[in-house]
Amino acid sequence: MKLKKRRPVTEESAPMVKILSRKRAGEIMDRFDKARVLVLGDLMVDQFVWGRVSRISPEAPVPVVDVLSESLLLGGCANVLNNIHSMGGNVLVSGVVGSDAMGSWLLEELQRMGVDTEGLIVEPGRPTTLKTRVVAHHQQVVRFDREKKAAVGMKSADRVLRYLEKVSKGLGAVVISDYGKGMVSRDLLKGIRKILEKEKVFLCADPKVNDFSLYEGCHVITPNHHEAMRALGREGTGDIVSAGRELLRKYDVGSVLITRGEEGMTLVERLGEAVHIPAVAKEVFDVTGAGDTVIGVLALAVASGATLREAAALANHAAGIVVGKVGTATATREELRRVL
Repeated sequence: MKLKKRRPVTEESAPMVKILSRKRAGEIMDRFDKARVLVLGDLMVDQFVWGRVSRISPEAPVPVVDVLSESLLLGGCANVLNNIHSMGGNVLVSGVVGSDAMGSWLLEELQRMGVDTEGLIVEPGRPTTLKTRVVAHHQQVVRFDREKKAAVGMKSADRVLRYLEKVSKGLGAVVISDYGKGMVSRDLLKGIRKILEKEKVFLCADPKVNDFSLYEGCHVITPNHHEAMRALGREGTGDIVSAGRELLRKYDVGSVLITRGEEGMTLVERLGEAVHIPAVAKEVFDVTGAGDTVIGVLALAVASGATLREAAALANHAAGIVVGKVGTATATREELRRVL
C-alpha cells in the first residue's frame, strides 16, 4: 500500500487538537465492562514501608525511619491489570511467580479481586519479584529489589502461550508489560503474534529493552521519552516527533505513544499527523506506576471501540489522576468521569 506524503511535523508544530468530546468519552467508558483484555508480562509485588524521620543515625550519615505501617500492592504487569480492573474492565493475566510467600500473596489477592488466575505459572526456584520502597513524609528514602532477571523456563513460557491460545477468542486487546525481569522474550512474542494473527486483537507493549525490534508486530508501543531516545542510541532530549518518526522507520510497529511526564504525551502514527496531548495533573506526588496506567487504560479503551487517539487522551487523563496519589495507585472509572 502506498502511503501519502506528509508535511514534516516537529514537536513544536504537532497539533494539540480536541480529540474527543465528553459525550464520546462517556460512550467509550460505558463499554469498559464489556471489553476483555489480557495482560501478559512480569508479575511483581510492590511493598511500601511507611514511616517518619526525626534523626540521623549515629552509625552512618543516613536517616533513621520510624516505621508506622507497611502495605503490599500489585506491581509490574499486575499493576497494569489492577488499573484495568479499577476501570471496570474484564481483565485476564498471565505470567510467572515463584513458589514463595509473595507469590502466594499475589495469587490470593487476584482471587480476592475476582480475577481468573489460571494464567499464573508457578516456577519453583524462582523468586517472585519484590520491590520494597521506604517512604517517609511522602518522600522515598530508599528502594531495594529482590528478583531474578534470567529468562523464565521454556516450560513456563509454553504454558503462557497455551493459556493465550485458550482465551484468545473474544479478546479485545493484549498488553505486553515488559519490566525486563525475564518473562518477555523474542520467542514468546513470536508465539503471541502467531496466535493472535487469526484474531483481530489489539496488541500493545510497554517496552523496557533498548532494541525495539523485540516488539515488532505490535499496534502501538508506549516508551517514555528516555526509553525512546535510548532506542535510537541517544541520550537526553530531542525533538519527540522526529524521534517517533525515526522509530517507525526503524521498527515494524504501528504507532508510538511517547510519554513525557509533566509535558504530557505525543502520539506518532504511520498515517496522519502526530498529536501532542498535554499533561492534565494539577499536582504530582508520585509517578510510580503511571506508565502502567497509560497502557492499561489505552488498551481497555481501544478494546471498547475507541480510536488510538481517543484512547491516548483517556489514558492521559487517567495518568493525571494517578500521579496525584502516593504509591503504586490506580484510577477508577468514576474518578475519570469526574475529571472529564
